[in-house]
Amino acid sequence: MSILSAIWQGIIQGLTEFLPVSSSGHLSLFQHFSGTSGEEGLVLTAVLHLGTLVAVCAVYYKEIWKLIKEFISMIKDIFQRKFSIDNASPERRLLFMFIISTAMLIPFAIFKGFFESFSEDGSILMEGICFLYTAAILFMADMSAKGSKKMTDLKYSDSVKIGFFQGVALLPGVSRSGSTISAGIFCGLSRDAAVSYSFILGIPAIIAGCISEIGGAIGSESSIGFLPCLVGFIVAAVVGFIAIRLIQYIVKTEKFKIFWIYTGVLGIVVIIIAILEAIVGHAFVIGG
Repeated sequence: MSILSAIWQGIIQGLTEFLPVSSSGHLSLFQHFSGTSGEEGLVLTAVLHLGTLVAVCAVYYKEIWKLIKEFISMIKDIFQRKFSIDNASPERRLLFMFIISTAMLIPFAIFKGFFESFSEDGSILMEGICFLYTAAILFMADMSAKGSKKMTDLKYSDSVKIGFFQGVALLPGVSRSGSTISAGIFCGLSRDAAVSYSFILGIPAIIAGCISEIGGAIGSESSIGFLPCLVGFIVAAVVGFIAIRLIQYIVKTEKFKIFWIYTGVLGIVVIIIAILEAIVGHAFVIGG
């Protein structure tokens, strides 16, 4: 794989991991049209995800550190038999919310291989359909009344709903951030709180995905090279940091509609291309 290709994919990953337009869907499209797929694509995808993980940790390091300290305190209380759900502090309740939302991924993990197969089946029809789904939920979130809840005001049922939306986002073309931000808005969170909850919630999912992808690629023959991986990692981290700041600004300025318009148009275009590819019998590979 060339360094230029790694840079492009790093830019795509960094932008689309946090902008609500689906990183998996865009990477799948890039790999489809560039002819990059299989184990090589999976290895780089894992590395790029690590880059975006660095980005979100850099932006929310204060909140993340508070959650880590609260987790350690909770473990200590469990061993000292002082643990209580009913008398939990707001910070500990928030930790519970993140745990519940993350745990909702477990049932979906059973179908992870099935979801990933759509990125490797040679067709982009499912990606197109999923982009339309993303557009639909973003549209509904944009039309929803403004909420005022803080993250600490969430109910346990809200964390289940947000976790469910995150599980569906395993499909390529369904935006994880778009799904969880929308779900947070549906639960009454303020726009800012929904964005923060979404990005922090994504940390365990990103880590789990990286472990799974890297584990699956161990022992496989890949010609990707160390330098393209390093360059892609750095680009994804830097662009991801910028993307987080950008979405924070866009949500505050109430210009969320640009995302459902974009994913809606993209979904229609991708479906049309998928149909045309099926008719001619081969993918439209750029440069191929």
